[in-house]
Amino acid sequence: MSNDVATEHRGLLLMVVSPSGVGKTSLTRRLVADHSDLHLSISATTRDPRPGEHEGRDYHFVDRDMFKHMVDEDAFLEWAEVYGNFYGSPKAPIMASLEQGQSVLFDIDFQGAMKISAHAPDDAVKVYILPPSLAEMSRRLHARSQDSEEVIAMRLARAKTEIADWERFDYLILNDDFDRAYAELAHIYHAERLKRVRQTWIAPFVKKLTDEAI
Repeated sequence: MSNDVATEHRGLLLMVVSPSGVGKTSLTRRLVADHSDLHLSISATTRDPRPGEHEGRDYHFVDRDMFKHMVDEDAFLEWAEVYGNFYGSPKAPIMASLEQGQSVLFDIDFQGAMKISAHAPDDAVKVYILPPSLAEMSRRLHARSQDSEEVIAMRLARAKTEIADWERFDYLILNDDFDRAYAELAHIYHAERLKRVRQTWIAPFVKKLTDEAI
């Protein structure tokens, strides 16, 4: 069997969700860096860039008028308001990747993951990253000094609500050790890529085998 035949497959939508301060961004960026067949969906947002963030690499930073225009143009696969700011997943690059057999990784919030899963249940894979404890999550949020005490309190309360809905996810990873958590995330991606329903080369190849004269 040629390598070209063996690599024919349908992409997947890998959604990685976690509360803030749990390491989701570090995990997802490493997964994309290690896998050339996986593309990161760059969300559009109306919030201001944080230190170290860059336009087009971390987010597409737009104003509220532009975001509303994109909503009106049905340019998002999903969008939501989170802590007073809008976030959305641009539809065109996502669909282009899938049509080319590429997979798409979403560093996404709970609401967005559920919306995409509802629209594309056969392609969506939902992974939730758990913190070792809410106390550790609080410590990390305070250490990065990016949010007010009010916002941190809101994030912790939201985390408790999300974690209570853990059964809505396909996989859960405890990030108490980064290397182990990353290895588990990579294993999930590899296994999902190998699922029978995503291996489009199998059906014609099996037919060829069964039709082969002995």
